[in-house]
Amino acid sequence: MDARQMKREFLEYIEIERGRAVKTVENYDHYLTRFIDQMGIREAKDINEANVREFRLWLNRQPGTNKDSMKRRTQNYYLIALRAYLKYLRKRDIPSLSPEKIELAKVPERHLDLISSQELERLLAATDGNGERALRDKAILEMLFSTGLRVSELCSLDSDIDLSRDDFPIRGKGDKVRVVFLSDAAKDATRAYLKARTDMEPALFVSVARSTETKKRVPTRLTPRSIELLIKTYAAKAGITKKVTPHVMRHSFATDLLSNGADIRSVQALLGHASINTTQIYTHVTDSHLRDVHKKFHGKGR
Repeated sequence: MDARQMKREFLEYIEIERGRAVKTVENYDHYLTRFIDQMGIREAKDINEANVREFRLWLNRQPGTNKDSMKRRTQNYYLIALRAYLKYLRKRDIPSLSPEKIELAKVPERHLDLISSQELERLLAATDGNGERALRDKAILEMLFSTGLRVSELCSLDSDIDLSRDDFPIRGKGDKVRVVFLSDAAKDATRAYLKARTDMEPALFVSVARSTETKKRVPTRLTPRSIELLIKTYAAKAGITKKVTPHVMRHSFATDLLSNGADIRSVQALLGHASINTTQIYTHVTDSHLRDVHKKFHGKGR
């Protein structure tokens, strides 16, 4: 079977039947095309351990950021796409390499970008003012910390959100729906912002005119990039020198829950992680009690 034709069918399968995001499909297309082109694969049965090993060696010698070689984590993205493709071929009873033959490279433990609770408080307090822009920005920050939403999920919210409830459903990655919860601070900030708005746009968070000229324009839904810039501005205003992004706010949401006693399965559900392995990057915050155990029990017999 023609490898490129099967690749097209595989990409259609993960988009339509598996509900993968368009960006994921585009990435898989890029990874698989690079493998097929580099290794000169013509038919699915041509994929074998030898050319996969050769491709891995080639990837490892490709330049990455800062003139280093490509990161192991990035190399694994190619292997994950290839393994998914091979699983699809097996599902269709098309002879090729067994997906179990592909092992991912070991990667160093992920480093989390975190801000302290004091820095978080300064960030949330940096949005002072009663204008529509300041009220919107405060609502955005409070909403991110209260819900742990991904920035794309936050941008998708509409202004008909029911603030009489403490929770609402959100459709996240893989089209999966989960429930997120609103703190009183998030509800109050969102109410104040909606009260200040005069437009009729359906989006919850929209652009705010900076001048008389731009006031004539129709407000538009905020993009993930605009929210990233917004948070960067308030972090600088709050005197935070670390890099602060919407995802750092999501990290703060998770670590706050865990450090206050929440179990990891509940945090997994609140974040919308498909695998508990993804959530386990946060468990270091629950290890703080080990210092107390060491002090209490170590070296008492000396």
